[in-house]
Amino acid sequence: MSYPSRLTRENAALLIVDHQVGLYTGVRDIDTLSLKHNMVGLAKASAALKIPVVVTTTTEGLWGPLIPELGQALPGIDRIERTTVNAWDDARVVAAVKATERKNLIITGISTDVCLALPALSALAAGYTVYAAIDASGAFTKQQADAGVMRMVQAGVVPVCHSNVIVEILADNAAADANAVYAALDMPFAGLVAGLNQYFSGNN
Repeated sequence: MSYPSRLTRENAALLIVDHQVGLYTGVRDIDTLSLKHNMVGLAKASAALKIPVVVTTTTEGLWGPLIPELGQALPGIDRIERTTVNAWDDARVVAAVKATERKNLIITGISTDVCLALPALSALAAGYTVYAAIDASGAFTKQQADAGVMRMVQAGVVPVCHSNVIVEILADNAAADANAVYAALDMPFAGLVAGLNQYFSGNN
């Protein structure tokens, strides 16, 4: 398998699948505070980079609404509520992704082995280069998460973490939107280093 092309502002889109209140209650392979931190950081940073974002939920009467933190991170965004298990089986979701005109697709979902893996595999088959944001997804057991990731990797999906895809897209720390991106990612150590640099430069 050849290495896929680099992610950029011009070629990447983000698909967020089923980050719903009810599904979060079952996540066991990552603590929900870390999951929310990573998902919200990915969403906010994508918005700062002006990357198109598609949001879908499934059967909210059963699994509840979108988590409020994500709604606050993406104010005014329309979500697609569907009933299909595989988000890619809903024509509206496929149409929304196609409308971005991007061929590199970052996907995150609850759960990793279903809501992430199934549309990731379908998008891959449809000709997209697919990146699975593993640490912004969650599963109901570690075994389910591991099995889902292995299935995706064997098919050619690229596993990533939320921050490394974002900094790859940012590309240059001198970019005008760099501060907004790092603020969105909310990496405490980065703030500490910046503060120390400012302190010591002011005392030289």
